Amino acid sequence: MSEARDMLVETAARLFQDHCTPELLRDSNEGVPPKFWSALVDAGLTRALVSEKAGGAGVDLADGLALLIEAGRFSVPAPLAETMIAGWLLERAGLPVPAGVLTFAVARQDESVAAERRGADWRLTGKLARVPWAKDSAGLVVLVAHGEKHVAAYVERDAYRATPGHNLAGEPRDDIEFVSAAAKTAASDLDAEDWRALGATARAAQIAGAMQKLLALSVQYAQERVQFGRPIGKFQAVQQNLAALAGQAAAAVAAADGAIEAAAGDLRSPLIAAAKIRCGEAAGIGAAIAHQVHGAIGFTQEHSLHYSTRRLWSWRDEFGNEAEWSQRLGIRAAKTGADQLWTMITAA
Repeated sequence: MSEARDMLVETAARLFQDHCTPELLRDSNEGVPPKFWSALVDAGLTRALVSEKAGGAGVDLADGLALLIEAGRFSVPAPLAETMIAGWLLERAGLPVPAGVLTFAVARQDESVAAERRGADWRLTGKLARVPWAKDSAGLVVLVAHGEKHVAAYVERDAYRATPGHNLAGEPRDDIEFVSAAAKTAASDLDAEDWRALGATARAAQIAGAMQKLLALSVQYAQERVQFGRPIGKFQAVQQNLAALAGQAAAAVAAADGAIEAAAGDLRSPLIAAAKIRCGEAAGIGAAIAHQVHGAIGFTQEHSLHYSTRRLWSWRDEFGNEAEWSQRLGIRAAKTGADQLWTMITAA
């Protein structure tokens, strides 16, 4: 890890620790917390991936994505990942990066957004489901196909309709509709798979951070909870569970780190697919172990455990679940062929 990344991650961790209180997390379903968002803006985190000449911090992609591990550890109740990546996509396409909350979207296989050019103007028509924080954003960046080319389009909030929705963690996931929506557009050198890979890398990083939080909470509880005259952490069965949880957290962090490094150079790297698969697997196993260790209290709204576990259950399915990424990885391996399979694996 570079010195610059160390400083960035440490700065983010201190800010998250100061602001992500149980009270903030409890009230976060009401929208983007304004004071917390202002703190993120003042620290330069929301525009971390935007160049300095465009008013950002000029952090490179890998360093910026690395701070999302800390965001996951503290269950950051704001669209930091979405705003950072949307700004990066806009600048890469040569479009201005507006201030405020941003998000990005790419159509799934059963969705489509059509772009029509009317003189100098562009209009979008179509629907997208479960777009993160779309209702609360100043605008969104969407990838659309125009002929054989890919176009990055920025649509302001008042140009699209948003039907509110939420994931299991209570984070906004809104259905949106474009009805001849005005858009600013530019050619994109990235396609839908690249955009999904960015989202998958971000979610893998957040899962890795949340797994670290699960481990810390479970170890602390096992040391404090006394049963039959001694802390439950002294019982071999609980120790075995904690060891398994530690292994899953370590695997998730290692996988996310690999994806983060790969994303900076190659968004088609198999490390990204492998990370989303492995982090999704860790999320399921880790959440089950953590709730088992905590017993009944872990299922209550009053305990902080659910802020991590409900996000894990949600994030593992976003930007492709384990099955989807396993299929993509398998298709790539099949196309590579038996003679080059080992080369593909070791090159990653």
